[in-house]
Amino acid sequence: MNPSFRKSGLLLLLLWTFFANPVSAKELFGRVGVGYNAQFANSSQANGTPGVSIKYGIAPRSMIEVIAGFYSGSGGSGVFAAKYMQTVHSESYANFYFLGGAGYVIANQRKGAEFLGGLGTEFFIPGVDHVGISFEAGMSAETLSSASGSLVLKTFGVSFLNAGMHFYF
Repeated sequence: MNPSFRKSGLLLLLLWTFFANPVSAKELFGRVGVGYNAQFANSSQANGTPGVSIKYGIAPRSMIEVIAGFYSGSGGSGVFAAKYMQTVHSESYANFYFLGGAGYVIANQRKGAEFLGGLGTEFFIPGVDHVGISFEAGMSAETLSSASGSLVLKTFGVSFLNAGMHFYF
């Protein structure tokens, strides 16, 4: 590659960085979101239970989420969980975040805990600023799926059908 072309490209990139308009991120601080989340282990069982969830922006780049759900049919299942999300990159209609969570799950007469961590993003459709659609991926550790109670590790990748959709007030 021509050295003068490389220098021109670097100069153009630096000028763009200094004079570009700042990106206005989707601000969720102090807002409450009500929706659903089916990410924890009981959602993959035969009688899976998506949970009703509430998200709250506790700081400009931090959110917490509480999830609860149950199924009273044969075998029964339920979940009570919480997640913490820390935004690492924001764009005008999306927030990219790290997440960590823990939950107590019941499925098919078995009880246990699940811990998860990973990355996620929440999108907002332009013009529909009150609805957030989430996608998440990462690692999960659970005691539910093993009869001996040993820890089982697995990866997860969930679309908005499982990771959640929320309406923000």
